[in-house]
Amino acid sequence: MTSTPVAYHLFTKAEADEMARFLGEVFAHRDPTALAVGLTAPEFESFIRLYGPKADAEGLTVVARSAATGDIVGALLAEDPASAPPDGFEQLSPKFRPIFDILGQLVTEYSAARPRRAGESVHLFLLGVAEGFGGRGIAQRLVAECLAHGGRQGCRIAVTEATNMASQRLFRKLGFVERVRRSYGDHLFEGQACFGSVADQGGPILMDREVAP
Repeated sequence: MTSTPVAYHLFTKAEADEMARFLGEVFAHRDPTALAVGLTAPEFESFIRLYGPKADAEGLTVVARSAATGDIVGALLAEDPASAPPDGFEQLSPKFRPIFDILGQLVTEYSAARPRRAGESVHLFLLGVAEGFGGRGIAQRLVAECLAHGGRQGCRIAVTEATNMASQRLFRKLGFVERVRRSYGDHLFEGQACFGSVADQGGPILMDREVAP
């Protein structure tokens, strides 16, 4: 563990490539869904790059940097879930399709009872912290900063899909409540049990909480 101070700020478009590389590495090596389907860091990076312009325009994404080196040590990609998704999904690796399917089921069930309205909610999309910087409260601070920015923009609800047990514990600690869940062991995509290798992680959970004004 390092004691290097960490600084937090809103994402800017100049950081798009660096953040994409950072989150691509984190999720390709640690996210259960990415591990199960064999996504590589460059493949995941391509997905994150699609969101750079949206993240810059909406002002909800937060970056954490080491004060000593200036390197990114944490990032939380966030969005308004009611706004239009970025273009380019058809160019992504087909390995993403099972992930989009299981997470899409969560969103569809949740949204059926809670219609999305522009500017009403903030979607905490991808949260990652660098190895060697865990246990310092960086993830919690990234969430707090994101919710603060969302609250100033008028967002009332924060929503996230927590895909592993560690992130589920984190979000529960931060006041998020489970709304919808799926099982990795039970999920089939085109007849295949794509997530059987990560069944010990239970399954993804869609969680939400109110955003303080």
